[in-house]
Amino acid sequence: MIYVTGERLQPHQIRAAFFDTRWRGLDPDQVHAYLNQLADELDRLHREVTTANAEAERIRQALRQWRSRHTGCRYTDPDWLLNGRWRR
Repeated sequence: MIYVTGERLQPHQIRAAFFDTRWRGLDPDQVHAYLNQLADELDRLHREVTTANAEAERIRQALRQWRSRHTGCRYTDPDWLLNGRWRR
């Protein structure tokens, strides 16, 4: 799901997360290792989205160019020309 509203979570925010330690709390080393792994995954996903958006824009531009070059091109059915109507 893509969240449209609100600020997106950035990898550096995950890496900078801080948790209070409490008696019998979580192991801080494990928490930070997991957060670093999560931040790396989020960073990879951000790069993939950026790459996909750039590729989509490149394809849109190519399609626009193709359409502008082929605006006068139309396929004409030879049966239509001979009979003046579609065959069924």
